[in-house]
Amino acid sequence: MRGSSSASYGNMLTAYYLRDHRKIRFVGCQTLEILRMSNRYDYGRNSSSVNRKLKELLQRSENRFCADCGAPDPKWASANIGVFICLKCSSIHRSLGAQISKVLSVTLDEWSNEEIDFMVEIGGNSYANAIYEAFLPEGFSKPRPQSSPEERTKFIRSKYELQEFLKPSLRIVSLSSSIGSFRSSDSGKDLDVGFEPEAPTRTESTSEVIGTLKVKVVKGTNLAIRDMLSSDPYVILVLGEQVSIVRNLLRSVFIVNLHLARLPILVSTSIFFGFLQKVQTSVIPSNLNPIWNEEFELSVPENFGPLKLQVFDQDTFSADDIMGEAEVDLQPLITSAMAFGDPDLLGNMQIGKWLKSHDNALLEDSTIHILDGKVRQSVSLKLQNVESGELDIELEWIPTYE
Repeated sequence: MRGSSSASYGNMLTAYYLRDHRKIRFVGCQTLEILRMSNRYDYGRNSSSVNRKLKELLQRSENRFCADCGAPDPKWASANIGVFICLKCSSIHRSLGAQISKVLSVTLDEWSNEEIDFMVEIGGNSYANAIYEAFLPEGFSKPRPQSSPEERTKFIRSKYELQEFLKPSLRIVSLSSSIGSFRSSDSGKDLDVGFEPEAPTRTESTSEVIGTLKVKVVKGTNLAIRDMLSSDPYVILVLGEQVSIVRNLLRSVFIVNLHLARLPILVSTSIFFGFLQKVQTSVIPSNLNPIWNEEFELSVPENFGPLKLQVFDQDTFSADDIMGEAEVDLQPLITSAMAFGDPDLLGNMQIGKWLKSHDNALLEDSTIHILDGKVRQSVSLKLQNVESGELDIELEWIPTYE
């Protein structure tokens, strides 16, 4: 039953996100402002009131067990994820860095008002897990209280840092673990990435979204063997601009619909400083010639870079193995589309071509066409840095009209 409920959360969130991602950003900011105006962000509360609210939250039945391994009576919490965890799991969280999981003792550390508000708004372990564990693989076993540090580490990294159990279209990759500390290019000072309940201001470094890229991952051919006789391949797609900082925040946001449903969604400070998007196909077990035919939508900023693709072999007891990678230059597609204008006004025709060369991964020239009022491009790629493998994808460009 829990899996069904989690899946429904993910499906509703995905549908809303794909329909209008900019509306979600607005709703998120507006909700926090509403909470502030209604005095739910009371910055004058005394410490005893703060501690009482935290302890009351901890006493809820779903918070009496560690969110990650189920150990009873957790005394630690991740203040920027919104979960209560045991001592053993807290050490793994701490190793991820405070930019991913800020670990505090429920009884020994001082908590800020904002941290308490965040924990209360999330609602505790069951609500956070409904998002972070929405798509646990079938038959997957979470760590138990007696599990080894290695097992805990693999699960906790997969859950929070790599976000492997989120609905793929909701994943927002965190750059902080790989880039280190960030500094403002204007001031040279460390950026404060706390999500304040005031309306944000847009920085000069932020790019406007110029369109949507639809990507269909069609198939792989002659992929590399990474298991005994075969592989369990999946594809990760990454698109974004250079950013100042990205951090994931799980906020409880009011989404107004027919039932006035109150749903938790992912809101990222990246919407103000730039963004990097990451999506993933399903895993095709024991297949070197997988057929996915899976479609994704990615927002494209002004300062877009290449679409990056990586093929991995899923492993159960060790890190997933790389099976090759490739990059797709989006410049020919987007430039051709802009040059010809509204495709609805044109007949079927070729409008551009991305040429095969020694410095790209193309198997053959990739032509760009207007077909039935849509700008489309088929791309066949030879996977790089691997002994064998090809990948076929289809692109469609949808510009954002002012």
